[in-house]
Amino acid sequence: MYPLLGLIAYIIDHIFGEFRFIRHPVIMMGDYIKWFEQKFYANSILRGVLLTLSLLALVYALSYGFMVFLSELTPPDLQVWIASIIASTTIASKMLFDSVKEIITEPKKIAYLVSRDTQSLSPSDINKAAIETYAENLSDGVIAPLFYLLLFGLPGAFVYKAINTLDSMVGYRNKRYEKFGKFSARLDDVANFIPARITAVLIVLLTPKRADVESTPTNNKSITKQHIHSHLTPHSSLLTKVFRNGKLHKSPNAGYPISAAAYALGIRLGGPTSYFGKIVPKTYFGEGRENITTQDIENALKLQPRLAIVIILLLITGALI
Repeated sequence: MYPLLGLIAYIIDHIFGEFRFIRHPVIMMGDYIKWFEQKFYANSILRGVLLTLSLLALVYALSYGFMVFLSELTPPDLQVWIASIIASTTIASKMLFDSVKEIITEPKKIAYLVSRDTQSLSPSDINKAAIETYAENLSDGVIAPLFYLLLFGLPGAFVYKAINTLDSMVGYRNKRYEKFGKFSARLDDVANFIPARITAVLIVLLTPKRADVESTPTNNKSITKQHIHSHLTPHSSLLTKVFRNGKLHKSPNAGYPISAAAYALGIRLGGPTSYFGKIVPKTYFGEGRENITTQDIENALKLQPRLAIVIILLLITGALI
């Protein structure tokens, strides 16, 4: 049942995206986190553990209870459809695509997508941020929820979203959340370990090898065969570079999809970034050019239809087995 559930849920999200007429479950999770923080915050790892475990227990109980309710009161076919509609709220494929694409024409909206300082970003930095958040959120918003939906059904997908929401709200290494958010952050690292690496592999395999002659710096009008060949690197070689470079990120997971996007697109991502008025040193990912254009965003977004086809075919195969 789980592959069929994932298939229908993914297609629903791919077509319709978020249902704006209902309060999104992630927003409700965020409301609980804010309430707990207001009532019980302390500069303590234990309080952070209590926040995490209480939210996960609540989310699991509600999602599992909902599935029991469906199984008792609805026919099997209707049960799958209702559960799939609910499960689609854990996937953010369409929303991610639309949000990143919007940056091409409305670059100032990058402030809604990233936590870094955006006031003084150059056009290249804005495009870079858009591609980085697209790559990273392919894991967090698409591959990971599907992964846990396939393994554990609806409760698995919602528990994952709860973990991811906790990390996005309290999993920061600053004075307020260093201890309070530590458990949430480490749990998110564990939950995303496999999905992040799956995402990196998919980005490399589904991005066509190309000779990006126009974007390559050269003093000669003619491009040598050796130069073009360097942009047609075999997938196996790219994957080796991705996994070697990806582990240099401070996060044990984020570097892999970001590195995959950098190598697959022939650009250079990462580097020092400003957060809350302070420059934070970060690893560079990729070996390409540093001037990132809106065409690079468009090239990154071309992954979407290929990824959709692969996901749908895999889920169909799983449903038929």
